[in-house]
Amino acid sequence: MHMNMKKGLICLPIVVIVLFCTLNVATASTGNYSTTFYNNARQTGDHIPMARGSTSNGISNWNYVTEGILASPTVPNGFVYVGSHDHNVYALNADTGTKIWNYTTASVVYSSPTVTNGIVYVGSDDHNVYALNATTGTKVWSYETGNWVRSSPTVTNGIVYIGSYDSNVYALNATTGIKMWNYTTEDIIDSSPTVANGIG
Repeated sequence: MHMNMKKGLICLPIVVIVLFCTLNVATASTGNYSTTFYNNARQTGDHIPMARGSTSNGISNWNYVTEGILASPTVPNGFVYVGSHDHNVYALNADTGTKIWNYTTASVVYSSPTVTNGIVYVGSDDHNVYALNATTGTKVWSYETGNWVRSSPTVTNGIVYIGSYDSNVYALNATTGIKMWNYTTEDIIDSSPTVANGIG
């Protein structure tokens, strides 16, 4: 049932618009930035700084056109990382919107990237979890699950935690991509793992 609903989504051309009031882009150049979904492994959203610049007129700084976006962007160190319906993960300059690199997977990318220690971690509907060099976009490793990966990864203590539509939660070595363990549930997983006090 869930899978049919996902397949039924209509994806129209989307323009990525960065506003003065956009939280992540505005904080990218300050050094205080979010590098993961909801800012930390516990998904609390704590310590996300306020956006800089005026929010009175909503004027965009720049836009970048791609086929369609359902993932949320991640914006550390002056880069915008985001997945697209056109199968690509993009790295854009946060100040200008210029494309730095793109990495093409074999299917749509609905997973929101997590960036830590110079590596971008992201899932794809081609069943894979990818680790990409944050500066160059070069693939460091990939791990193939049994179905779509729309969950957003959580990375903490050298471990990548992520769910898959094959009903498994995976723990992968963040450096090598080697599976440490998996836990099988009774249904698809598109939520993002939360890790706190050694419990995921």
